[in-house]
Amino acid sequence: MIQKMRTYFAIGVLLIASSCGEYQKIVKSTDYEYKLKKAREYYDKKDYNRASQLYAELVNIFRGTNRSDQVYYYLAKSNFGQHDYMMAGHYFRQLVKEFPRSTFAEESQYQIAYCYYLDSPTPRLDQKTTQDAIDAFQLFINIFPSSNRVADANKYIDELREKLVYKSYMNGRLYYDLADYRASVISLTNSLKEFPDSKYREELMFYLLKSKYLLGENSIDEKKRERMNSELDEYYTFVDEFPNSKFRKEADKFFANTKKLMNLKEEDLKK
Repeated sequence: MIQKMRTYFAIGVLLIASSCGEYQKIVKSTDYEYKLKKAREYYDKKDYNRASQLYAELVNIFRGTNRSDQVYYYLAKSNFGQHDYMMAGHYFRQLVKEFPRSTFAEESQYQIAYCYYLDSPTPRLDQKTTQDAIDAFQLFINIFPSSNRVADANKYIDELREKLVYKSYMNGRLYYDLADYRASVISLTNSLKEFPDSKYREELMFYLLKSKYLLGENSIDEKKRERMNSELDEYYTFVDEFPNSKFRKEADKFFANTKKLMNLKEEDLKK
């Protein structure tokens, strides 16, 4: 059994050595047609590392020929196959820029956006790449409105926008959770302005109301009345939009406490 294992190991080593030797011959070859053929063979075998190294050399060799866009395309796809979406996107952009009428242009334009999509980070991190993906998918739709990829592009845009909505929600809640109610009012207001149709709208509006209430309650005398008036306005806005909110009971308590602190009667509120 041990002898068989040693034999298989030795055969494996020989095959690897042979493979490496063959690849080095290809790398050193000045027969670029042969090298292009072997690059495609490596690509078809999903050996994207070797394929990308060969295509990277051949980009300049075939520049200006009728196969230049093809070399760019497979170089981009080889990087994509290695999950290097930044470099893949770079080469897809180069292809589109240099060969806008290429047969690979439509797919490449889509892949630019898709590479951004795959590199889009979790909502807790900076979302510039997410916005870049949305912009790139929208550009693809504008350029190729009849493409059969438009439906997928719109699906990804919706998914990416939802990530931005959640990021905005988290930013809005951050200062409230830190008990910095002045900053909380600003961040929550900005979130509601940025995404007025957010699925978190009810919660954001409630925490905006609560932040204004707590800010007013803890303010110095010169600013207390102004801030409490702002909180009363926010209360009316909230209950008008969400009269049956799950937060209604707590919101009503803020309202009652504010009236008491301001010595307001019902007739004062109707003025």
